Amino acid sequence: MTDGAAVASPIFAGHFSGRRAVVTGAARGIGLGIAQAFAECGAAVLLVDRDPGVVEAAENLVSRGHEASSAVVDLTNEDEVTALFARVREDWGALDVLVNNAGIITISDVESLRTADFARVLAVNTTAAFTTTREAVPLLRAAGGGSVLNASSGQGRQGFIYTPHYAASKMGIIGMSQSLAKELAPDQIRVNCYCPGIVETEMWAYNDAEWGRRLGEYQPGELIAEWIDDIPLRRPAAVADVANLLLYLASDAGSYITGQAINVDGGMFMS
Repeated sequence: MTDGAAVASPIFAGHFSGRRAVVTGAARGIGLGIAQAFAECGAAVLLVDRDPGVVEAAENLVSRGHEASSAVVDLTNEDEVTALFARVREDWGALDVLVNNAGIITISDVESLRTADFARVLAVNTTAAFTTTREAVPLLRAAGGGSVLNASSGQGRQGFIYTPHYAASKMGIIGMSQSLAKELAPDQIRVNCYCPGIVETEMWAYNDAEWGRRLGEYQPGELIAEWIDDIPLRRPAAVADVANLLLYLASDAGSYITGQAINVDGGMFMS
């Protein structure tokens, strides 16, 4: 969470002035932190989420002097995604940064995991990122190029127990991003993934409780503490750690980086 505190590194102050960014999954957590970071660095930011709380999130950024707006969209509904980018075209005419951060997770043993639940996780985490990217490409071309940043995970490197659907979605988005990076490179559109590990968000409170219950009847907070002890940097990521990586990748300093999946996990995975 951001709680109104600055997220962006001062290194990028003003860097994105005059640029336009769309951030999905922006009502809370990592997505809100990413949106705030781009706004702090001068970008006009459109926060997108199916949660109506995204409206208040954008209003809070405006109250702090940033240029922000919001859209309540179900990203698994293709018509709503098309309408979203028609609005971007009407309001801005072009787009510089697309952050596909929206994602969901459920934790289940294989015999209890229904096909519909498997499909839902892939629809939000992977297919929606494809749909938004497809609709954004003409707007990125209109800007003369830009950056697409897709949320993967440590599970893009190694699947965890009880989350085959989530692992599939996060490994899949890396392959999709590599393919798109090759296709869109002639247009100077760069496509990269970011792979967070443990981050201080509500989602990780759920993960700790559910995995902990299944892996040994841990009390809340006990399993995540064990995992953090195994991280070389011995702490979870703050939202700012993730957001600042994205600022770099979308900045002029990152202009030669495409088709990559970059860990931001304190050394949890090293490949």
